[in-house]
Amino acid sequence: MNLNTPVQNTWCPGCSNFLILSSAKKVVADLVKEGWARQRDFVTVTGIGCHAKLYDYINTGGFYGLHGRAIPVANGILLGNPKLKVMVFAGDGDAYAEGVSHWLHAARMNPNYALFVHNNQIFALTTGQVTPTSEKGFPGKSTPRGNPLRPMNPVAMALEAGASFVAREYAFDARNLAATMKQAVKHKGFAFVDIIQPCITFHDTRDYVSGRTYRIKPMKLEQALKKAREWDYSRSPKARIPVGIFYRERRPTLEEAFGAKDWHAVHPKRRLNASLWSKLRV
Repeated sequence: MNLNTPVQNTWCPGCSNFLILSSAKKVVADLVKEGWARQRDFVTVTGIGCHAKLYDYINTGGFYGLHGRAIPVANGILLGNPKLKVMVFAGDGDAYAEGVSHWLHAARMNPNYALFVHNNQIFALTTGQVTPTSEKGFPGKSTPRGNPLRPMNPVAMALEAGASFVAREYAFDARNLAATMKQAVKHKGFAFVDIIQPCITFHDTRDYVSGRTYRIKPMKLEQALKKAREWDYSRSPKARIPVGIFYRERRPTLEEAFGAKDWHAVHPKRRLNASLWSKLRV
């Protein structure tokens, strides 16, 4: 199986996006080898940002979306052919700023795909403006005197919104990242993984994050919410950062909730062939 593409990689040397890319390729390769899906069944959807270049570097079907709009594209693909294995990649500026309404409603509606957010707490492609998860006081290009706003907590927000699979991982822990990504892709429902992904050029948080992470196991919702609030995405010197799967449950997916186990049976004229998506690179 060849998951590489001929496109030249333009990420900064040493960027943690390389680790997310290699983890995504491992997930696809493992699941194909296990017979869970075919390579042609996978669809990669991205938004706009450094993360989105992943679309160019993985040999699956895919769609390069607009900024903040990867999730509605994924919804459309899934409704067109629910047999496809959709993986959505977004940045923190992409998902939590312009795309925040799509993200929260996806958590509520529970469509059957995985969302992986590359969270470097900065708009890196545009060279250093703050995002909704940038820590208070950060002197970004849009806030030279320091960010006056406290960051949002996407893990707690996803839990409150009703996501059926919620996790956080650290990009430089590639082994556990790949394992959690695999479980997210296999999860039946909306799987959300916030990936701490330091931008080594404009917001290098490696010295802060490394040594503060500790692993957790899935727990009940109220416990997961309490655990999610242990770290508020600030730079508190006493913080500890829980990583792993906070919560997961099996509940009806979006298509199941509407009583259509097979969307094709209800809307045969809207059928999309998986082989088409395997060739389509918009």
